[in-house]
Amino acid sequence: MSTVTKKELIDRIAKITQAKRVTVKQIIQAFLDEMAAELTKDNRLEFRDFGVFETRTRASRVAQNPKTLQRVEVPAKKTVKFKIGRMLKSRLCAGARESAGAK
Repeated sequence: MSTVTKKELIDRIAKITQAKRVTVKQIIQAFLDEMAAELTKDNRLEFRDFGVFETRTRASRVAQNPKTLQRVEVPAKKTVKFKIGRMLKSRLCAGARESAGAK
């Protein structure tokens, strides 16, 4: 498994669309900024067949410091949950079957 950076995605999309790299970078950054803005407002982002992003609030809890064994209060916080969509799930499963068959 490897890591793909935003720069690499920009380069790939610019090559596929034959658009200028600067334009693709602005579009992707605007897309990410809008996603962050909507999630900040607790809005749900739904991309048909790809998946859904939504915010969840984790309840506050009491945890334990493993070094000192002292109890620590962990405050409530917001997280983002992603639920995979139909098309992405089928593509991932097909890829897993192909890699399992190659072994």
